[in-house]
Amino acid sequence: MQEEQKTAIKGWAPDDRPREKLRTKGAGSLSDAELLAILIQNGTREKSALDLGKELMIKSKNNLVELGRLSIRELMKIKGIGMAKAISIAAALELGRRRLATENLDKPLVTSSSSVARFLQARFRDLPHEIFAVVFLNRANKIIHFEIVSSGGITGTVADPRIILKKALEEEAVSLILCHNHPSGSLKPSRADEELTLKIKEASRFFDIKVLDHVIVSSEGYFSFADEGLI
Repeated sequence: MQEEQKTAIKGWAPDDRPREKLRTKGAGSLSDAELLAILIQNGTREKSALDLGKELMIKSKNNLVELGRLSIRELMKIKGIGMAKAISIAAALELGRRRLATENLDKPLVTSSSSVARFLQARFRDLPHEIFAVVFLNRANKIIHFEIVSSGGITGTVADPRIILKKALEEEAVSLILCHNHPSGSLKPSRADEELTLKIKEASRFFDIKVLDHVIVSSEGYFSFADEGLI
């Protein structure tokens, strides 16, 4: 019982408690471990929530990018981090990714492949598997919808043109940008990537919908079919 009182954050001076510190001094004043402690909420008999937050940072080499790559199962390998705590941490990290992705596409008018690539890199940067998504645009090249249409394994994913075109018609889109990531880091499109692009492009023609580009992103950069004259 004495050990529990020693490690419990509620026994600390108010200015040292992460939640109080955030309330009075702002989130920017907290360390990464302290922010994690707020998400973790409760420690164990042996460790405070802050101790667990510090362990998480050590496990991820004090790098938030590395922390974002940890799966729920990997987070739970730390004694004191159960399923609920791991899910809370994973959810917070995903919100951070989505905020960054949104900031990189804050202008809804698409003018270049690089603007789409920045959005995709922020959105997919920590994923260990392939994601296939589509950006739907109107006549003014403004984004009217973004949707992940397929999530695959480590080596690939499959996108059904029928699903993509059905969504395009629902959104009254007149053009599309196909998007997917390569977790391996390679930016070279595979033969399957090229065939799928052609298949979707040909199918879209029957509905007067134009495929403007197919953008592939990885940790190394991006590849644009349009920039390379492949579409």
